[in-house]
Amino acid sequence: MAKVKVAFFCTNCGAESPKWMGQCPSCKAWNTLVEEKVVKTKNDRLEHKPDWRTVGNGTSAVSAGPIGRGPKPVPLNEVTAGEVERMVAPDKELNRVLGGGIVPGSIVLFGGQPGIGKSTLLLQLALRLGKRVLYISGEESEEQIKMRADRLGGSTENCYLLTETNTDKLLKHAATLKPDLLIADSIQTLASPHVESMAGTVSQVRECAAELQRFAKESGIPVFLIGHITKEGSIAGPKLLEHIVDAVLQFEGDRNYTYRILRTLKNRFGSTDELGIYQMDASGLREVSNPSELLLSERDENLSGSAICATLEGMRPMLIEVQALVSAAVYGNPQRSATGFDLRRLSMLLAVLEKRAGLSLGNQDVFLNIAGGLRVDDPAIDLSIIAALLSSAQDVSISPELCFAGEVGLSGEIRAVTRIEQRIQEADRLGFRGIYVSKYNVKGLDPDRYSIRIHTVSTVRELYDDLIA
Repeated sequence: MAKVKVAFFCTNCGAESPKWMGQCPSCKAWNTLVEEKVVKTKNDRLEHKPDWRTVGNGTSAVSAGPIGRGPKPVPLNEVTAGEVERMVAPDKELNRVLGGGIVPGSIVLFGGQPGIGKSTLLLQLALRLGKRVLYISGEESEEQIKMRADRLGGSTENCYLLTETNTDKLLKHAATLKPDLLIADSIQTLASPHVESMAGTVSQVRECAAELQRFAKESGIPVFLIGHITKEGSIAGPKLLEHIVDAVLQFEGDRNYTYRILRTLKNRFGSTDELGIYQMDASGLREVSNPSELLLSERDENLSGSAICATLEGMRPMLIEVQALVSAAVYGNPQRSATGFDLRRLSMLLAVLEKRAGLSLGNQDVFLNIAGGLRVDDPAIDLSIIAALLSSAQDVSISPELCFAGEVGLSGEIRAVTRIEQRIQEADRLGFRGIYVSKYNVKGLDPDRYSIRIHTVSTVRELYDDLIA
């Protein structure tokens, strides 16, 4: 006979509490505890109690029941490490993000905003993989998926659709079909009959993810999960879901632009510094092998307020355009606006310009934009932002053959950045004539290896004198 009890779960971290509280005792979030029913069966109790027996001269706890055929403790020096044979996907960007391909028996979580292209990316993978794929959809009908598949193109012979939300039924179908890859769209729509709560609740998301994880590990079939995100941009559901899966991929991008970035938040089988770049068009998501040429294709050479930054997105060097507009404030308090960049960081850079370069910006409106709809957190973008602000404030255009890479400190110094050789090589490959870097970055660097000229600066004032004065 099943015993039903009521518990309260935190929607932010998944912590369980016997009673409702305004603040979660685990993650300290407010108003996140929700009431759910929990079913306890006899099988959940421990059938065999430990039996203390004397072994030699010591005492140890030995279970009264049989150990069974489960795994046994093995010395680490007896474990042989073998190379895992990955399933190589036809998508090079996805292979890069996953660390070289799909690992058998792994479970991967895809997160992203609604309409960003998560279902399109995975359906495109299912159609082009060339292996048997089971696509489980709890949100769309078979006709809707068929319409998208016709638009994307690819082989539909090995792609099987299943519109089911009951985990017991869909796992039985998966065990019968034995696909090479299982895709679940989405984890918030699945429901386990072993938990008496609605789909999408903390207990349902946790139980469904655990059942799919057991299926993946026991069968060796990789499982891809699609997860919704919250208003704050994090993956919906408890953090426990991110601990269950082997890899967490975040699909980012502005829906007003065509570019999409696939980032790695967690990867047990590879690096988290890699990312994939796609371009959305009528035929689906297209891989972008050289994003620098696309992002720099719409530049005007004679306008002020524009500077090129040699940045790194993960491990990939990329050149992007920084646009700045400085104008007199005529509506009272001056405005500060930044798109694709941290506004507090922009305020700090403006204060450095006023203090160290002598620019009066207290009565000026300042607008900053990262072209292409990208969001950049690389500190090396500071120097290009300073250059764009100086160019717009003095109305002097910067040569389109120059780019910048450097971090700006509070004292106005230009600090060294990581992987400067990759940035210089990317700028050299794209035909730039010069690059401004910190003088501390050129130690041990051979400038004769590159055809691009390397300009070194140490302070913001020195950059101002070199570009504007």
